Amino acid sequence: RYVKRYFYNREQYAMFDSDVGEFVGDTPFGEKVARYWNSNPVIMEQKRTAVDWLCRHNYEVFTPFSVERRVPPSPSQSPPVH
Repeated sequence: RYVKRYFYNREQYAMFDSDVGEFVGDTPFGEKVARYWNSNPVIMEQKRTAVDWLCRHNYEVFTPFSVERRVPPSPSQSPPVH
């Protein structure tokens, strides 16, 4: 899943979610920008294929170091000393 969020002045105004497949505006300005981006076929192609050229590649690179190395916590661990 690829999610790209756009912020201005700590407020999210738009986002792209690969599960939705298009930009969604969160503010009046964001709605205007989202309509423009959604109408541009070059931008839409880039964002819709990002899950293939960005997410899957990085998942394959990092999986051996993160997902496959997970160890369930053991109950014999002692609490931290303060």
